[in-house]
Amino acid sequence: MKNNTDSIKGFFTGGIIGVLGGLVGLGGAEFRLPALIYFFRLNALSAIILNKAMSLVVVGFALPFRLTTTPASMLLDNTGIIFTILFGSVIGAWFGVGFALKIKSHTLYKIISFLLLFIAVILFFEHNSLHPSDLLFHNDILNMVVGVVLGIIIGAIAAILGVAGGELYIPTIILIYGVDIKLAGSLSLAISLPTMLVAFFRYSRDDSFKILYTMKLFTFIFAIGSIIGAYIGSLFLGMISPDLLIPVLCIILLISSYKMYRHKEAI
Repeated sequence: MKNNTDSIKGFFTGGIIGVLGGLVGLGGAEFRLPALIYFFRLNALSAIILNKAMSLVVVGFALPFRLTTTPASMLLDNTGIIFTILFGSVIGAWFGVGFALKIKSHTLYKIISFLLLFIAVILFFEHNSLHPSDLLFHNDILNMVVGVVLGIIIGAIAAILGVAGGELYIPTIILIYGVDIKLAGSLSLAISLPTMLVAFFRYSRDDSFKILYTMKLFTFIFAIGSIIGAYIGSLFLGMISPDLLIPVLCIILLISSYKMYRHKEAI
């Protein structure tokens, strides 16, 4: 069980990650996972479960805040997009959790390493070249099929990492459905929340979920730090050029990916 000192460290670590994520419109869960493993010495599965719990709290706060810039009526007008991707996402999340619970620990580290590398690449290219006019397909049926398939993939990835998956949902929504990035961000949150609830429920059926009860104070304080940091970061959004910040965040993910690949469990 983590002591009060670790809780305080968690608050400031969450705050720093939240600020960095808020500066570019991210939740920061991809950076929080390596921090939980390396700074707080948690094993991969425990870190994933705690990260998922924190992501739920952060998204739970972010969605109503987002409604101030994207009215609920706009979400209702795009329920087709939400339910199409959500259908695939909940399937992917369910099987993603099952996969994470069954594989050996050292294999899980390797998978996390690959997924962090994948997200770093997506993040780097996403911020440079995403335009609503760049539709991949112009067929409604094909859009629906692709939306479900990508939803399954993203839901599985998000479940394994314990993240919301916005970095993957947002470009998917823009490229398939041609909506602007602000609306895509809100639609992403609307998809992420129920998907994370499904993954959270799936994890709760495993004995590893007990870590959340033994570290509930640490988890809560870390999440609060992340929320406050994300809010502070959002206040300074635009003051630091994404052209400078995004590569730095990508480098952090690449380093985390390498360290995760080489990771050995502490004795």
